[in-house]
Amino acid sequence: MIGRLVGALVGRELGRREGAGGLKGAAVGTLALGVLRRMGPLGWAIGGAYVAKQALDRRRERRDQRG
Repeated sequence: MIGRLVGALVGRELGRREGAGGLKGAAVGTLALGVLRRMGPLGWAIGGAYVAKQALDRRRERRDQRG
């Protein structure tokens, strides 16, 4: 279950980066999930770090826009 969540988050982030969402993001998320599973714990760490970095960047961007 956690793997599916990480795969979905990675797909959403990649879809946002490309400017497209929906089906393309879901497809990328599915592919990312398969790759992350095959890489084992290292893959989960890389995927989680990618999602955390993107969230941190968005948070900093919003904070800079406010003031």
